[in-house]
Amino acid sequence: MRTVDPARHQARRRHIIDAAAGLFAAKGFERTTTAEICKAAGMSAGNLFHYFPSKRAVFHAVFEGDEHDGAARAERFAAARAADDPWRALLDTVDLLAAPAAEPLVPALVMEAMIQAHRDPELEALLSRDNDEERSTLTALLRSAAAAGQIDPALDPDDTAAWVMALIAALYTSAATDPAFSPADQLPTLRLIVHRFLRPDAHRPPER
Repeated sequence: MRTVDPARHQARRRHIIDAAAGLFAAKGFERTTTAEICKAAGMSAGNLFHYFPSKRAVFHAVFEGDEHDGAARAERFAAARAADDPWRALLDTVDLLAAPAAEPLVPALVMEAMIQAHRDPELEALLSRDNDEERSTLTALLRSAAAAGQIDPALDPDDTAAWVMALIAALYTSAATDPAFSPADQLPTLRLIVHRFLRPDAHRPPER
């Protein structure tokens, strides 16, 4: 009986995902064909379907990440919640959530995922899970920072978390729709907006 090498199997899946991600970012899900994914990955359709049952499964995998990525992300969120300085942890979490916008393919993929989620309940659930995790972490940090007197206590933590996430999302949508927009260049402005939104001493520069 032929055995499967788990490491090799995972590497081949990752290769397919990486090849497909570039196509999905450039052409969108609907306009990308299975044949194009096969060509980009350098394999036959039969080989591709050995690793993924459908094109949509490949698309989902682009946003699922691997177990290591998921564990590292959860660990970062847990560390932020447990930090002694919730304000600094909040700024670090904003940086963590905003940083992928500077990666070449990510903004376009995020936009495409938002489009597809309206017709794909499984993808919507996947994105909602990540969104809920991000929002709950930000809410917890905002509540802790308010209790520590580090931000305006009049702000509702849950509503404020939603606005912070909206600011971060704007970084992705701007990068996806405006070729001249540089997320990396705009990160300092995002931090400054967050700082002035949250802290009563808004005239001071963001603390890092």
